[in-house]
Amino acid sequence: QVQLVESGGNLVQPGGSLRLSCAASGFTFRSYSMNWYRQAPGKERELVADISSAGVRTNYADSVKGRFTISRDNAKNTVYLQMNSLKPEDTAVYYCNVRRNWIDYWGQGTQVTVSS
Repeated sequence: QVQLVESGGNLVQPGGSLRLSCAASGFTFRSYSMNWYRQAPGKERELVADISSAGVRTNYADSVKGRFTISRDNAKNTVYLQMNSLKPEDTAVYYCNVRRNWIDYWGQGTQVTVSS
């Protein structure tokens, strides 16, 4: 079965950096685009970044462009989200996602809190 396990969330000061990881299993990782979403309290879940199956194409939400970088290692079945210049408004639970056969799969999420 598809499993997505996020890690790397933490409490960080404004301006700091974090690297999130998502370890995937149960499907042919290298064949699928991968996504990072986030959900802040009281807000809808939003797409932060996505990456094509080979890692050639990436897309970002306007709010994170120039600060976040999505990448993947198909040999390790892992997708990453490098987050720099973090702001308080980046505080959210971050989720890894894959859409496979028209079904969305989600990890359990990892909490990122940006606060001084």
